[in-house]
Amino acid sequence: MNIAVCIKQTPDTTTRIKIDDTGLGIVPDDITWIINPYDEFAIEEALKLTEAHGGEVTIISLGPAGIEKTIREALAMGAHKAIRIHTEQIPYDPLVTAKALTEVLKEGNYDLILMGRQAIDDDHGQIPSLVAQAMNLPCATVVVELTVEGDRATALREVEGGHEKLSFSLPAVIGAQRHLNEPRYRTLKGIMQAKKKTIEVKEIALGEAKISIEKLEYPPAKAAGKVFDNGVEAVPEVVRLLHEEAKVI
Repeated sequence: MNIAVCIKQTPDTTTRIKIDDTGLGIVPDDITWIINPYDEFAIEEALKLTEAHGGEVTIISLGPAGIEKTIREALAMGAHKAIRIHTEQIPYDPLVTAKALTEVLKEGNYDLILMGRQAIDDDHGQIPSLVAQAMNLPCATVVVELTVEGDRATALREVEGGHEKLSFSLPAVIGAQRHLNEPRYRTLKGIMQAKKKTIEVKEIALGEAKISIEKLEYPPAKAAGKVFDNGVEAVPEVVRLLHEEAKVI
């Protein structure tokens, strides 16, 4: 199987984000960058499929040269090759990103295209559907189970209150959800091999963005908590505050 996995570099969830002086971006200093966690499930699934059916996995990512460190993390997991679509900045508009990915994906004649259900930094969650629409391919998102037999696949996806089972022909686009698998650790051998692999760089003219950031703001500071030290006698007051101030009951 010829499988492409689209990944994004995102800040680690433990990183303390600082807004820059423009109010439109974040300060990149001291940020720990990682593979978007949902994309790791996509990488693992692609590797499992090629181990079972043969073939190779190509990592595709969009951004400046600095993201190549993260791309090599994916190669260290066992991906066979990688393509970086060169841009000075990662577009905020998901449609711009999807069109650039589509242009490269169409060149690869892939049997399956996998990616995370969403990125943890912007949470758009639109790329799988946008890419599938642009390529006129079947699409299954929020996938927690995937089976491939010949030129058809079956996916179990999460829906509100339960699961939905879909069957479709290949090629197709899959948006991976957690619980699809357990991503493997990078081995020392894999890390050393990844250093030797060439990352192909492609220049793509990006389309016009329809979405822009007007302002970034920190979440409002949490109000100080209330402490009650008079035991059960405080219960009526606690109930009143939960009802009138917190409005949770």
